[in-house]
Amino acid sequence: MTIRVVPSWMENLEEEDITFIKNFMLVSGSLKEMAAKYDVTYPTVRLRLDRLIDRIKMTDDQEAEPYVKLIKRLALEDRLDFETAKLLISEYKKER
Repeated sequence: MTIRVVPSWMENLEEEDITFIKNFMLVSGSLKEMAAKYDVTYPTVRLRLDRLIDRIKMTDDQEAEPYVKLIKRLALEDRLDFETAKLLISEYKKER
């Protein structure tokens, strides 16, 4: 089976992110093995995975509100960190 349409959550991922996901799957999700493969510490791999998860969650969430879309786009472009983006969106939703 060939995927002919890229899922929306993958559209904003860099090639490096896709490679990371592939490698993660090939080591059955072992962060220890990923750390060894990338020659970095376990916490570094965990942080990378957490940021990737945040990126996927943000793109997967289909918000129609322009403000929320703007905040998400800024976060995906690394112009705003994910924690700040989540805080801004959360506060915005409380006000609505």
